[in-house]
Amino acid sequence: MRLEKCWFCSSTVYPGHGIQFVRNDAKIFRFCRSKCHKNFKMKRNPRKVKWTKAYRRLHGKDMTQDSTFELERKRNRPERYDRTLAENTLKAIKKIDKIRSDRLDRHIGNRLKTNKKRERMEAAKQLEQGIHLIKAPAALLKDPALTVPKIQVKVQQAVTEENRQMEE
Repeated sequence: MRLEKCWFCSSTVYPGHGIQFVRNDAKIFRFCRSKCHKNFKMKRNPRKVKWTKAYRRLHGKDMTQDSTFELERKRNRPERYDRTLAENTLKAIKKIDKIRSDRLDRHIGNRLKTNKKRERMEAAKQLEQGIHLIKAPAALLKDPALTVPKIQVKVQQAVTEENRQMEE
């Protein structure tokens, strides 16, 4: 039983499922569902369609470089059956799946860290701008500890002759 990959979205196509399109030059395209086939006929690029695997990999949403993907590669050379090799392979598959899921969790966590940092900054900015809605302005003047401390950023600009001429 051979499991193929959908040409458009890279999902698994099981035997007896999906659509197969053969071009005039004998190139075979397999699709998991009519949605992928219709997008292919409309000449859409899978890297620009947000729900495809190609888009997710291109935009850093899925892992792209990982040694566990090497084992999933398609091999066309038949191997002689060896029972011990098959047993060891099945044991290794379980370990590899665990490693892959751990790495995926770590990848997603790293992606979300930047989002959390940005959300905190936006929340602090919103609080700073709308503090008068929470506390009365008179109370803020009496107790400066209620205000959010402002962060001072030093900006240095290189003084050039063009800038001096504009200032004058």
